[in-house]
Amino acid sequence: MDFLKELKKITSDILLKKEDLYVYAHDTSQNPEELILPLAVVFPKNTQEVSKIAKLCNEYKISIVPRAQGTNHCGGTRPVKNCIVIHFSKMNKIIKIDKENLIAEVEPNVVIGDLNKKLDEFNLFFPPDPSNMAVSTIGGAIALCAGGPRTFKYGNTKDYVINLEVVLADGSIIQTAKNVAKNVTGYNITSLFVGSEGTLGLITKATLRLIPKPQTRLITMAYFDSLVEAAKCVNEIINQGFIPSTLDLLDKYTIQTIEKFNPCGLLTDKEAMLLIELDGFKNSVLFELEILKEILVSSGAKNIVQAKNDEENENIWRARRSAFSALTQLKPNVITEDMVVPRNKIVDLIEKIQELAKKYNIITATMGHAGDGNIHPNFALDLEKEKDNFQKLKDELFYYALSIDGTLSGEHGVGTHKKKYIPQAIEKNAYEVMKKIKKLLDEKNILNKDKTL
Repeated sequence: MDFLKELKKITSDILLKKEDLYVYAHDTSQNPEELILPLAVVFPKNTQEVSKIAKLCNEYKISIVPRAQGTNHCGGTRPVKNCIVIHFSKMNKIIKIDKENLIAEVEPNVVIGDLNKKLDEFNLFFPPDPSNMAVSTIGGAIALCAGGPRTFKYGNTKDYVINLEVVLADGSIIQTAKNVAKNVTGYNITSLFVGSEGTLGLITKATLRLIPKPQTRLITMAYFDSLVEAAKCVNEIINQGFIPSTLDLLDKYTIQTIEKFNPCGLLTDKEAMLLIELDGFKNSVLFELEILKEILVSSGAKNIVQAKNDEENENIWRARRSAFSALTQLKPNVITEDMVVPRNKIVDLIEKIQELAKKYNIITATMGHAGDGNIHPNFALDLEKEKDNFQKLKDELFYYALSIDGTLSGEHGVGTHKKKYIPQAIEKNAYEVMKKIKKLLDEKNILNKDKTL
């Protein structure tokens, strides 16, 4: 009670009623072992309030769970015992767009889609594009080092974060760098916070690198009679010197599910589809497109469908991003997993996914960013009836991915759901270094406790 009294002195934007707290006991991840309500949910308006809240929590040893839109797939924004949730929804300003220096300064709850709409006015864009970017925030993207389909060409969030304002566990405020394009003065602690899932500090402001918006975008869909052919084609495209902005692979069941619930003319009788987007100057893209078509034909593509304009581009992307919602029509729960393997192991991984789906009788639709080996199996199931089978499937799948030199996540993070696999995923000495860093920055272990490590 003393803690809550002190907390109310810092901010009046606070939720304490059980029915209000219940809403924040959930995120996109499915069915927790135990539903835990936070002690309170607070909505700070600025860095100074975040700092005061962190200092108070550190004094009372109250855990902090940072949260924005709650679209995390791995339980990273789920409350833990004896915690508060810091909700960043009131810190949502685009502070500055500097076209001359190609940077933007933003608060953590700025939505990526909204930022790019604003950047359209300056003919600039922020490349990372998680599939739910209509709601995904900059803070969440930084916490998870989000990527998306454009990662193959443009990289992921870590490649676009120049400087961060961070509140540490004891309430101190740091700037991790300067707002300049190149900086090797001291250690690169900016990158330390990117992908740390809120376990090392609370991000209150970010300076982002921007790039000029491509003049032209063209999407090509190529259909294949086998996954092996499609995967080999991915390697051939890259070996020919192409770096498409998007090089995504969808299996037959994904195509069929999208087309069933969001009809857009996809061919449902083929085993695999490559969705390829080229972008850049118009003449260059048109030249590349002709060579790309030759590669697709020689690699066994049976049908090649070309978008004719921006409207068709957007329709195709809308279909691609609808896979998750389409699967929700089949079963009460949909769980999206995330792992990365070497590109020459993609077929092995997808075949393993299909084998396990059949073994445990769980509906599975697989897609992924084939250009960088990031595969997303989507599982539609009823967790009340199929929970045990799904856990067995997940164990086999993640240990298999690790056995072929893969890793647990390319953009969804670890949270609580993948924590058990971490000792096998990270080299022993590196794992010990990570734990020392956590201890140094968060001595009392209050920041997103029990997540990641």
